[in-house]
Amino acid sequence: MDNLSDALKKLKITAIDISEDSLEGCLDCLLQALAQNNMETSEKLQGSGILQLFASLLTPHSPCTAKVANIIAEVAKNEFMRLPCVEAGLIPPLVQLLNCKDQEVLLQTGRALGNICYDSHEGRSAVEHAGGAQIVVDHLRALGSSTDPANEKLLTVFCGMLMNYSNENDSLQAQLINMGVIPTLVKLLGIHCQNSALTEMCLVAFGNLAELESSKEQFAYTNVAEELVKLFKKQIEHDKKEMIFEVLAPLAENDAIKLQLVEAGLVECLLEIVQQTVDSEREEDMAELKTASDLMVLLLLGDESMQKLFEGGKGSVFQRVLSWVPSNNHQLQLAGALAIANFARNDGNCIHMVDNGIVQKLMDLLDRHVEDGNVTVQHAALSALRNLAIPVVNKAKMLSAGVAEAVLKFLKSEMPPVQFKLLGTLRMLIDAQEAAEQLGKNVKLVQRLVEWCEAKDHAGVMGESNRLLSALIRHSKSKDVIKTIVQNGGVKHLVTMATSEHVIMQNEALVALALIAALELVTAEKDLENAKLVQILHRLLADERSAPEIKYNSMVLICALMGSETLHKEVQSLAFLEVVSKLRSHENKTVAQQASLTEQRLTVDS
Repeated sequence: MDNLSDALKKLKITAIDISEDSLEGCLDCLLQALAQNNMETSEKLQGSGILQLFASLLTPHSPCTAKVANIIAEVAKNEFMRLPCVEAGLIPPLVQLLNCKDQEVLLQTGRALGNICYDSHEGRSAVEHAGGAQIVVDHLRALGSSTDPANEKLLTVFCGMLMNYSNENDSLQAQLINMGVIPTLVKLLGIHCQNSALTEMCLVAFGNLAELESSKEQFAYTNVAEELVKLFKKQIEHDKKEMIFEVLAPLAENDAIKLQLVEAGLVECLLEIVQQTVDSEREEDMAELKTASDLMVLLLLGDESMQKLFEGGKGSVFQRVLSWVPSNNHQLQLAGALAIANFARNDGNCIHMVDNGIVQKLMDLLDRHVEDGNVTVQHAALSALRNLAIPVVNKAKMLSAGVAEAVLKFLKSEMPPVQFKLLGTLRMLIDAQEAAEQLGKNVKLVQRLVEWCEAKDHAGVMGESNRLLSALIRHSKSKDVIKTIVQNGGVKHLVTMATSEHVIMQNEALVALALIAALELVTAEKDLENAKLVQILHRLLADERSAPEIKYNSMVLICALMGSETLHKEVQSLAFLEVVSKLRSHENKTVAQQASLTEQRLTVDS
């Protein structure tokens, strides 16, 4: 440390006139001290005011330049030294050095700039202002083809520098993308796949950039899928595979890249990992199984990639994924059910799957998770059943297979995601009158629906409960169903639903209320009055923003309510005639006709 103090003194006093040999000796002494105790040496260096002198020593032609840059790189490993390096004006001369031809100077300069940029807003801003990123990107492009070890080391440092420069900074990442860094990095990955340090640095850079939406479009124009899958196939170590997975996941959110990954053979790699790790209890194997199966499900979210793997229901990948559903591994059960839900995104696939017994597999899976089951598996299996129930031809088949009964076992669930999917599945199934009547008379179901109609913390559950209540009435057209719903307090929720911001829900509510009024007005009269239905209908008719179908169904409902003395009086007390008369000239003919009929009814009964 005495030598260090002497070296610092010497540098400070004679830095301008110091001979090359003497300067080199001082710099060697500093490097030695940094190697022994970086933090303490850096503190002394900062206290001595030498940093400011370094700016004048960073000249392209000095034989000591590389050592000065090396010292800056070493001190900038400490967080507390990064801002002082910027304030000492070191960034502009360092960026200038990026234009020199000396490989050692370039290497140490890249290190210095990379370390100053690490987690430092000021460092990044200074490099951006001096134009350092563009020069480094140009170097990567120019030097990328050479596999000389020294050159690969330089490329690794430059990649690291760009990574530190742009990490978690959207605007700087976007800047690099505009400079065309993505195709350059993909090319590097292909050429230097034997160099693990450079490969890792490219992967980390990809991971950095892949989160940005604009980057995915650029990646889609490269052969990144092919290169990553090629690299993945070579990996044995868990950590390396994990690293590639971290890049694949954000990239696979892009549909074009999903298809490229499928075509590059990623699916086969994933299936192999599942096979190798499914029975293992090692933590890293379980993590790998989860990542591989999750990624498989993600690939199936793209329409083209999904259809390619479905292969008309004959695809080997489709068959393998189906075999996950009866597995004893929860992660695979989950991935299998989610995969089916993703395959079930068009009518053709759904019809094929229902005809080939997949519904039974899903019901068996649900059966295994009724008591204290895995919530994510329940949710996934219900999602798959809901999607399969969308085509009209599947509904009756699924009902006769016992899907409604299987789903109703989860009525006692307290988990909103499960409740939401349960409701959606039932709503999809009950297009048929018989099914709607059977479910609509199920008191336990109706009571639960009424309860969930008040789940204000879970808008999805609340909305689906309302829609299912309405659907039970609309599809059954049954007095018994209406009585069950009225007796269990469902009417007020349907009236509230008529004020929804979603036109489709408003309409469903109005049609259900019109059926109640037509079939069981006496039973529902008190509830309709308490829910202030007449005032709401007046508001809907008077509101110019109401959709034509809302106006039409509101008028149909008004006419139906006239059969109740109490509600009739309410209608008379509000200026309905005035509002309805205006609608006779409505641009929608159906609305205009209904307005004439309603006006006649109101006039006759007044």
